[in-house]
Amino acid sequence: MSREKILIIDDTPANLDLLTAALEPRGYEILAAPGGEAGLKIAAKALPDLILLDVVMPGRDGFAICRELKAEDATREIPVLFITAKQETASVVNGFRVGAVDYILKPFQADEVVGRVETHLKISRLTRELQRKNAELEEEVTRRRIAEEAREKADARLSTLTARETQRWGLAGFIGQSRLIRKILQDIERLHQFANTSVLITGESGTGKELVARAIHHGSPRAGAPFIPVNCVAIPSELAESMLFGHLKGYFTGATADRKGWFELADGGTLFLDEIGDMPAALQAKLLRVLEDGEITPVGAAQSKRVDVRVISATNADLGGKIATGGFRQDLYFRLARFIVQTPPLRERPEDIPLLCQHFLQLFSSEMGMTAPEFAPDALDWLTAYGFPGNVRELKNLIERALIASGGSFIERKHVQVSSITSGPAAPTRESRSSPPAALSNLPLNLEEAENVLIQRALEQTHGNVAEAARLLGVNRSRIYRRFPQGTET
Repeated sequence: MSREKILIIDDTPANLDLLTAALEPRGYEILAAPGGEAGLKIAAKALPDLILLDVVMPGRDGFAICRELKAEDATREIPVLFITAKQETASVVNGFRVGAVDYILKPFQADEVVGRVETHLKISRLTRELQRKNAELEEEVTRRRIAEEAREKADARLSTLTARETQRWGLAGFIGQSRLIRKILQDIERLHQFANTSVLITGESGTGKELVARAIHHGSPRAGAPFIPVNCVAIPSELAESMLFGHLKGYFTGATADRKGWFELADGGTLFLDEIGDMPAALQAKLLRVLEDGEITPVGAAQSKRVDVRVISATNADLGGKIATGGFRQDLYFRLARFIVQTPPLRERPEDIPLLCQHFLQLFSSEMGMTAPEFAPDALDWLTAYGFPGNVRELKNLIERALIASGGSFIERKHVQVSSITSGPAAPTRESRSSPPAALSNLPLNLEEAENVLIQRALEQTHGNVAEAARLLGVNRSRIYRRFPQGTET
């Protein structure tokens, strides 16, 4: 630790020696200046912790030197103690007026000099510490204010799919007659009877995971209580615990009132945690404890509170991969995934696309105050064949754009345009769908042998992954296992 520096400005060498002899044994680094001008230069360069300044000196006196020290930013805060033989009140008052903090009378008493110096150095240290604390507090207040503003914004849009948009969609995510949609509806109906079971909904973005969660809630005995949707990606990390579990007034800067967290707001109902795979690791442990105990502890509270909340979570991430790399807790996964509902991508249920197109066309036409037009056959064919990487959400937007582009009249193929930012496979033309691929000419005419060849190709393409091969072929996995038991899940 560096020694504190004291600058002595006095034109009398004997005074410099006496003051140095009194202070140097105390461990201070002493800087001596034989006059005002020399003292100003040393002060600007060395920035001492305290200055002892003689009043009567040739040229400019101590008052003038002190005024100049206080006029400079670098030396303004350095405490100045005057050395004077005058005890007149006017002289003392003038010294304080120009910025001095104290004065020492000649002839010197060593103990008095040391006592005054130590006192003002201590005051200076405390002042700097107080300024540092005030600056930190100011930064903390600003940070908390920004975080609280972020929280209020997050409260205003808890999820990517608002309640208004859900109402606007109705049950569009469930429109269809495909086997996959019928399976989801069966799962939802089954879950209505088990109102306390945690549910994990998996599926790509835009496949209607929140719609499934709302349908589970609104058909259950919890329907009269709140459904609180939360997008885990949108939770500010510094306020995550407070937002989930609440906080007490005054526990941190900016906490101007007690505030309920989302768990307490959802008491008796359902808390929907979307994008659960992106929840920070530290918060995962706290969430697991709440799920196991049924109790929350608001930030700053000594007592916990019991809550009755059904948790439905959703993700489009590979939680298995995250668990393997330590990004997600396995015990939390088992607690959340008491029952799993998988929402299929739209490309896996193309037979539902014409029904969804008609639904959205009716919806948007009604909102625009017009009669719903018809689709040209080639436009509907193209939509049915398109891969829809954005799933139902992309289809909805595409139909709205087509209606606007057509001006409310017959919707032709030219009106159906994919957004330039959409990534995914291009839709095949109607002609390419009607012509069999050339590779089919090499297949055996025997149906059973042809099926074996197709399954073998699918297994080769998916490196033995039966589930993926079954998806490509549109068949059940058991059908592949019966013919190729060597296929493995990877």
